[in-house]
Amino acid sequence: MGFRIIKTAIATLMAILVSDACGVTGPLSAGILAVLGVDVTRKRSLKTVSARFFASLLGLFFACILFELLGFHYWVLAIYILIAFPAITRANFKEGIVTSSVVVFRVFGSAEVSTDVIVTQIELLVIGLGSAMLVNMVYMPPASEQMTSIRRRVDEQFSKIFRQIALTLRDPSYVWDGHELIAAGKAIQSGKEAASREMENQVLHPDESWTIYFYMRKEQLESIQNMLQLISHVYQKLPQADDVAELFEQLSRDVTEENYTGRTEKLLVDLEKEFKGMELPATREEFEVRSAILQLIRELGQYLKIAKKNKTPAPGKLRKPSAGS
Repeated sequence: MGFRIIKTAIATLMAILVSDACGVTGPLSAGILAVLGVDVTRKRSLKTVSARFFASLLGLFFACILFELLGFHYWVLAIYILIAFPAITRANFKEGIVTSSVVVFRVFGSAEVSTDVIVTQIELLVIGLGSAMLVNMVYMPPASEQMTSIRRRVDEQFSKIFRQIALTLRDPSYVWDGHELIAAGKAIQSGKEAASREMENQVLHPDESWTIYFYMRKEQLESIQNMLQLISHVYQKLPQADDVAELFEQLSRDVTEENYTGRTEKLLVDLEKEFKGMELPATREEFEVRSAILQLIRELGQYLKIAKKNKTPAPGKLRKPSAGS
């Protein structure tokens, strides 16, 4: 059973009980409006509830005019839909079309346009949508544990990718299917969606740390894909490839750390110095492979810059993301 179902049940019961206690005609309609008003995040709840409320007022306005002029006939409802729905959409209250229809059809069912009928519909709107919004605003389940779990999945996939890269550099004939890349991409997308929902639940002071983290991982995944293109040109085993493989083995360990360690970056700086002091390639094949390895090192440097730029300064807080490497 999802938490949204529980919230819907609470909001529906609250709306019916409040309407009945206040003596409002048709308390069950307030329950229907509460069902329509429950949403997944606080910000979305504010937006949709306000849209449904004002759409219903606009719908009531058109309905009252049409019912007064043309009477209470079924074909008048069709005219109402043709006129009111486009107007509600143009007013940016599209989410409230269904809610407004519930209210207008109740007025049609009463076969009367009077102050009492209109006031009753507005009371039901306030109680039904208000109950939904109250339930939404009072409690939303925190997504930090979910995002922490997703972060660990992403980090684990990155670690596996770097180990596979190290194996490929040590043995150019090694075959890797790359399924970790797909898994990492899916996990990052799930994290971005969860982070977006969490942001929408923080009305006053939204925390963007999770959004920044998953955006960083998305950038890094693109950098990894660039690395793989360069590795495809390393078709010959060279000592330099073994040296770079050690970098990726270190990175496969660092990426699961809570914070940016800098160990891989230090090894990278040392290796770049060694490369500058090496003798020039003796053959064209060696030149092509070493050129690809050098570009790979530079791409790895860009990857590490992304992690360093977005690192979290406060260590040990699992509820917030950290850059790792």
